[in-house]
Amino acid sequence: MLSPWRDSTTPEEEASGSRSESRSKVHRRVSARLPVLPLLLLVLLATTSTRQETAATPSVIQLLTPVATQVIMRILANLDQLGGESNVSLPFVINENKLILKRLNDLSLQLMNAQTFVVANIQHYTSQALHVSSAQNRFIERIEALYGLVGIIERRERNMNALLQATDPHEPLTLNQFALATIDVSNTYSVMEMLHRIDALVSGEHLISLPVDKQNIFSQLGELATSSICGFGLSPQQMIYSLYETIALTELKGYIMMQFSYMLLKTQGKGNFTVESEERRQEMQTRLNRTQALLHRVMQQTNNEYWRCDPEQGAHRENETYVQFTRLLQGYIENEVDMNADNTCRETCAHYQYGHEQHQCYKELYCNQQPKCSGRIYECEYIDSDMTICPAAPGSQRRYEYIEYENGELRGRKLSYCPRGTSKVESWWRWLFWHCSYCFCLCDDAGRHSDRFVSLRQSVSDIANNRVVTGLRFVKVKNVVHLIVQQGQLLPGGEIQNGTLEWVRPGSFNPRDRGVRSDIDYHTLTYDRRAIDLDDVRVSPGYVLTGVRFRTLGAHLNLEIRMTEMNFTAGTLLDLDKSIWIGNDETNRTELTMKYKDIPTRATTKSLPDSTSGQFLRFGPTGGRVDAAQTTIPFLDAQPVYTIRPSPLSGAGLLHKGMPSSGGYIAPKLFTYDYGPHIQIPADDWFAAEKLKRSELDGRTLG
Repeated sequence: MLSPWRDSTTPEEEASGSRSESRSKVHRRVSARLPVLPLLLLVLLATTSTRQETAATPSVIQLLTPVATQVIMRILANLDQLGGESNVSLPFVINENKLILKRLNDLSLQLMNAQTFVVANIQHYTSQALHVSSAQNRFIERIEALYGLVGIIERRERNMNALLQATDPHEPLTLNQFALATIDVSNTYSVMEMLHRIDALVSGEHLISLPVDKQNIFSQLGELATSSICGFGLSPQQMIYSLYETIALTELKGYIMMQFSYMLLKTQGKGNFTVESEERRQEMQTRLNRTQALLHRVMQQTNNEYWRCDPEQGAHRENETYVQFTRLLQGYIENEVDMNADNTCRETCAHYQYGHEQHQCYKELYCNQQPKCSGRIYECEYIDSDMTICPAAPGSQRRYEYIEYENGELRGRKLSYCPRGTSKVESWWRWLFWHCSYCFCLCDDAGRHSDRFVSLRQSVSDIANNRVVTGLRFVKVKNVVHLIVQQGQLLPGGEIQNGTLEWVRPGSFNPRDRGVRSDIDYHTLTYDRRAIDLDDVRVSPGYVLTGVRFRTLGAHLNLEIRMTEMNFTAGTLLDLDKSIWIGNDETNRTELTMKYKDIPTRATTKSLPDSTSGQFLRFGPTGGRVDAAQTTIPFLDAQPVYTIRPSPLSGAGLLHKGMPSSGGYIAPKLFTYDYGPHIQIPADDWFAAEKLKRSELDGRTLG
């Protein structure tokens, strides 16, 4: 199954900012599958039945804020008013003059095909979680039970939709059956009873084997999502919030159906149902209050980070799933006689540790059969006098495929066939006193075959047009590695307009171009300047991420982010000229060592994060024995990192993910916006308070 957030464009297209049709289809498909509770306000508050643009839709966060309770009360009052009308015809036919019924019809049409996206993904990706336990299996059963009830309520909604759309009369029996299937307390599968069962699944109070604070469904989902952050396409906080939306959406849909059913029975003379209607109202209030309080508590305890899993075995492609630096420090065979200006062999290989050069090619021996190291030579060691060398294939970034020493030591992987034939290389004695040894060294040669440049130019969202950062990725353009951003238009309530998502084109350049400046436009990795800091950098409260860039902090590459203030309710950026660049200035760091590691793409299992914020690592060669030190590690994970539900970001970071024997990858990390502070626990009786306000307002109007 193709992951719905898997990028469908080529790195070149994305690097240039283009958006393919297939990418747009992916976002439209994802958007269609997400819970669409915000449409409740849009449809029921519309002055006409004409559908408005999605960009104007409030978020679910806004729905249950104090302002929105007034809207809910207006809906309820309209339903009560409609139910009290005596001129509803029998058999029942929608009267076009009854605006509330027409709005109900529009609402049903909009919500009919809404899918519980988060549940489907939980089922599909649970197998990728890092641990399997009986508790996890029980949680899946719980989710499946919830999903089944939600599905039944959705089907009942379709039935209501059919009634509301009908142009021909329905018989009273049909209407009566629908109403009883919705509100019959003796029917286990009435909407009323199913909402009670959903509430029990959410609270988990019956799960006495679990600690009280772990019984609710949000806590269990948070633990599962945290154990496999990269597998869901959402941060754990987003997972929890999406499940909450599904539950709240189902609660409100069920409530509307129940009130609609009382209205149907009332028009048929079956009773007044004033008490029952009020009881359903109080039940909905209680359930939503409890669910929202649970959500608020769990969101405070759940992280909001997201990074990408490795692709499946064999699916790695250079410049698509990863990019790499080449020939930064590379294994190199050199005789000591060529590494000193005196043309002597008085030292040992261990003497040549730091910054030596190849001064000549003595008698045009093996030095004449391989590309010269035109830079500096480091960390030489003696292994054995004689060896067999298999040079790399033409066009390869490697110098050697393998080196086999006479003492049996093998560096690299021995091939059954050497594409350029093997060379026998032997050390020799000079005047019986000095041994002219071939050494195994590291060559730091910044020539045309070495990609070792990192852009220091910023990649930012278009804040003038209310764009914020929604994703990150590494790309390599003209031998320069860039960290670029995806941007999208910010909407009210922290939503993102899907159709505006695009990758910001990197300011591509060649380090050798006129006017391009070292340490200003780009950083060059060298033996002494090849460290990169691994940090989590978060924005201040009330701000969102609007840009990233690298800077040099001493000899280290260091990530900075730009933050811009945001009005959450209005969905607008504020004080654009006061955007702030921040980073981690800490210089006292611990190193994550990369010695003796193999090529990352050779790993047989997926890599996992093994770094913590505040560490650093140095780019360097693979292990001598496993790869003859021919490859620069770690690689950079070039997979696009963005959540399938676009979100503003509250921070970004760099992490290392690897395995004990693998060089691994440096990968971007996102921190999705934390909606927790905007989730307000309702007052004990906010419905009653709003009802009282409405009554007082109506009384003043009549007066």
